[in-house]
Amino acid sequence: MAKDDSVNDLLSNGYECLKNADLATAGRFFDEALGKDYDNEEVLFAMKCNLFWIEQLEEASGVEPLLERGDFMIEQWRGFQVFLARITGNSDRALYAFKRMVFSVALDFFLALPDESKKSLGTALDFRIGRCRKALGDYETAIKHFERAAKFKKDDARFLAELADCYAISGDQRLSKMMFRDAFLFEPDKVDLEFLEAGMIRKLEELAREAGHSGLAVNEWIPVYGELSGILDIKRDLSQAEVARLNTSILHMENERKTYPARTEPLKPRLLNQYFRYIDYLKAAQSDSSRLEKVLLKIRLLDEDVYKKYVS
Repeated sequence: MAKDDSVNDLLSNGYECLKNADLATAGRFFDEALGKDYDNEEVLFAMKCNLFWIEQLEEASGVEPLLERGDFMIEQWRGFQVFLARITGNSDRALYAFKRMVFSVALDFFLALPDESKKSLGTALDFRIGRCRKALGDYETAIKHFERAAKFKKDDARFLAELADCYAISGDQRLSKMMFRDAFLFEPDKVDLEFLEAGMIRKLEELAREAGHSGLAVNEWIPVYGELSGILDIKRDLSQAEVARLNTSILHMENERKTYPARTEPLKPRLLNQYFRYIDYLKAAQSDSSRLEKVLLKIRLLDEDVYKKYVS
């Protein structure tokens, strides 16, 4: 057997072990693969990831109760992204195997909860299970959980974003875009980008980072670039209650800028996005053009470059 084939088989065996969270045996396969090819980048990458998750599983074993143990595993996936940014190498195959392992373990913890705990958790458990099912590729089941959760958490940005993500992956781009616009409207900082897979969101995140934004500012600018790029181009009419909430939010931010001018930059992307959404409402309602021009002027005064791209 050629060396490359032998190493590939050993890696595949190691990844299979991860299905049962058997990281010790997986590590032995990776060690054997390294002995056959010391320079194989995928082997080195898999070994680094395996060591990371061995530590996390050891720590998880001491976390009680089961709900918190499952939450711990999911939270470590966020920490894993930070870990990946610090190490060299990459492998989609390895990442898929570890992702499957992490969310399978977390799902087992959630499903093992007593029935009375499941009932009392309600939408909170649906959200957790939906996130695990989505990560494992069971999008149909994930959508059912997220839809049930979102029904009672209509304004929760995390719930809406996860449901939109499932729709995007499942091929319903129209509904996904509409829901992503809603998710990023009032509380974009609450959206967990680390758990989203939709290509459109990855592209908008890339645009935000290329423009120099980092941290939670990326979340804030995603809907702005979604509008300017035309990626989030599916719109819906707002209810009167939503328009009232939008007006209140805009007024609050405008007053905050006047009182604390230093807050202008942090507030800018959210205010721009809400101005965009208010303009959509004015156009749909066929409002007087003077009202539209007034909002456009506010956008121009807030950011000339964004204004030029928006009206071009």
